[in-house]
Amino acid sequence: MTLPFSTVRDLLRFGVSRFNQAELSFGHGSANAYDEAAYLILHTLHLPLDLLEPFLDARLSAAEIDAVLNVIERRAADRVPAAYITQEAWMHGFRFHVDERVIVPRSFIGELLQDGLQPYVEDPEQVSAVLELCTGSGCLAILAAHAFPNADIDAVDLSAPALEVAARNVTDYKLEDRIALFEGDLYAPLAERRYDVIISNPPYVNAASMQELPAEYKHEPDMALAGGADGMDVVRRIIADARNWLTENGVLVVEIGNERAHVEAAFGGLDLVWLSTSAGDDNVFLIQATDLPV
Repeated sequence: MTLPFSTVRDLLRFGVSRFNQAELSFGHGSANAYDEAAYLILHTLHLPLDLLEPFLDARLSAAEIDAVLNVIERRAADRVPAAYITQEAWMHGFRFHVDERVIVPRSFIGELLQDGLQPYVEDPEQVSAVLELCTGSGCLAILAAHAFPNADIDAVDLSAPALEVAARNVTDYKLEDRIALFEGDLYAPLAERRYDVIISNPPYVNAASMQELPAEYKHEPDMALAGGADGMDVVRRIIADARNWLTENGVLVVEIGNERAHVEAAFGGLDLVWLSTSAGDDNVFLIQATDLPV
């Protein structure tokens, strides 16, 4: 049967309907069916991602229509995150290569890096060394390199496949001379040194929540999400040793998603500063080096 599609507008309407019918979950770059459909259509047709309106009534070839319908159906039927279909993700104007070796970049720390973590970092230009733990695709390491223009960045991940993706992104941004990638367990592969800033978006999803994740999230590496019974297994280890790796005036910044209650239960004795992001004040905490356990 020939479907009555001829324009981008036709496909956009169909895509939104199909995504709503499939009751998809969003959270990997788009917030709703319309934005997701528009992005996938523009990307598939090799059109500018920020220019939908001029092309809405453009008539498409049969091959173009078929290509778009295949992408829409893959997203709807297989529940594959859009970023894995397009093999790209965007954060604050930066494009990153992504695939199933890494989780889709979506860290609120990226927002905080836009002003160099001020006022907690007095002068971003004076920062000389930054560490990112659980780097995944390398996106935060790259954002940190731009936020702290005079800093060297060390980025660590336990997953060799993830580091292959990170290496590609580091190369794409020509930052090989400033970002060093390390394979290993948190601080273990690092040479002894001190950092002005440590950032991490670690695995933090608690065991009960892992069982309830929408299908889209099950396409992501489990080891990048699962944080143990209360979600704090990796966070505990990061905090326990951070004082040994920070400068006297250094800061540790950790993203914990919806796990604030578990953070406060595990670390209620520490002087945590909850940072404001677009999602509120419950997703990222900061702690000064002097307030960390010795």
